[in-house]
Amino acid sequence: MVTRVDQLKIKIFADGADKLGMLEMSQKPFIKGFTTNPTLMNKVGIKDYRAFALDILKAIINHPISFEVFSDEIEEMELQAMEIASWGSNVYVKIPITNTKREATYPLVRNLTERGVKINVTAMMTLEQVRDIVKNVSKETPYVISIFAGRIADTGIDPIPLMTSALSMMKETPKGELLWASPRELLNIFQADEIGCHIITVTNDLLKKLTLVGYDLNDYSLDTVKMFYNDAQQAGFKI
Repeated sequence: MVTRVDQLKIKIFADGADKLGMLEMSQKPFIKGFTTNPTLMNKVGIKDYRAFALDILKAIINHPISFEVFSDEIEEMELQAMEIASWGSNVYVKIPITNTKREATYPLVRNLTERGVKINVTAMMTLEQVRDIVKNVSKETPYVISIFAGRIADTGIDPIPLMTSALSMMKETPKGELLWASPRELLNIFQADEIGCHIITVTNDLLKKLTLVGYDLNDYSLDTVKMFYNDAQQAGFKI
């Protein structure tokens, strides 16, 4: 397994909705794109979706960036998707794999990609979902499949075999890319890279740990001992 950032083949996307953080990451040579979603936007207090997106797109012009539809009605999703796609040539429209009523968005995926809209199908967790997306996308339009590998792992299931199978299923659509979503630790970047995953999206908090890659474990062990000692001294513990 590769253990150096400069040897990675996978594209690292920054995941977030904090403008300052996004702009900072846009200057990092290892960041190749951006993803965001309504939950992240709500978390930082964004109220005007369109204004936020257009503001970000003024500064981030050379990286792909995904913005998500937020309607729960399929027809309204399509209208929102066409509007979002019009905001820039580097925009990918995030489409959830279903709405809250478990209605699949496969027909929408087909309609949008046939119209040349670049999409990022999100919240995916099963190979059946991958199979049906691959069946419905236009082979002429770039698209991304976002499988939430971290959430799969949260259920006690190893996501790596599923991600590997997804890559095989996507071979018939060469303009498609597989994205490893919701990583839980920095190791996931290297795991995703090893199996040939195209993209991994990572929060800024996790990206800060990249400075630890290649760090001597004996030194890291000593740092940990020092942390425990210093915290015990600061707390004034006595027995």
